[in-house]
Amino acid sequence: MQTRIAMAAVTAFLWLAGSPADAVDGHWCQPDNGRLEIMGPQITTPDGHRISGAYDRHAFRHVVPDGEDRAGAEVDMVLVDDDILHRMVAPGADAKIEVWTRCQAQVS
Repeated sequence: MQTRIAMAAVTAFLWLAGSPADAVDGHWCQPDNGRLEIMGPQITTPDGHRISGAYDRHAFRHVVPDGEDRAGAEVDMVLVDDDILHRMVAPGADAKIEVWTRCQAQVS
């Protein structure tokens, strides 16, 4: 229960601290965790699973699908600005805010 309250507080803080940006949709990268893609209520997770979640223009929430590390955990993401996304996977003692950035366009 305390973990859920703490997560709600962190999510609320991140939401209020972040300035409204364009939208959470797009391709996101993080050196330790790979890539993900959000398009409306659909997300492609870093492990390549395409699932649905709770979409808001500036936030996204989903549950880690079966077959992935930490399956069943809740993932909260909040857009901080046009190019920065904060992501937290909880519950867990190791829950921390991950900073994701928009992926750079690949040049051939």
